[in-house]
Amino acid sequence: METPPEQPIESMSFEDALRALEQVVRQLESGDIPLDESISLYARGEELRKACQARLDSAQARIEKIVQDAEGRPTGTVPFDAES
Repeated sequence: METPPEQPIESMSFEDALRALEQVVRQLESGDIPLDESISLYARGEELRKACQARLDSAQARIEKIVQDAEGRPTGTVPFDAES
């Protein structure tokens, strides 16, 4: 199976990284890949997983920090690391 060139993970969108991770999983599950290539592929998958998780964590933190007024309407946001 011909493997396309690897795009740097930091330049990928969340959606692209998730698709790449799904492709890695499919390739590993196929069992058609030699051991050394499987190990490299697994390492790439782990890096993709970490990148996706970091982006999800960041998005969740931003959502949780939406500031609301007395009536519950959003009035803006505050940085995640700001003290409440």
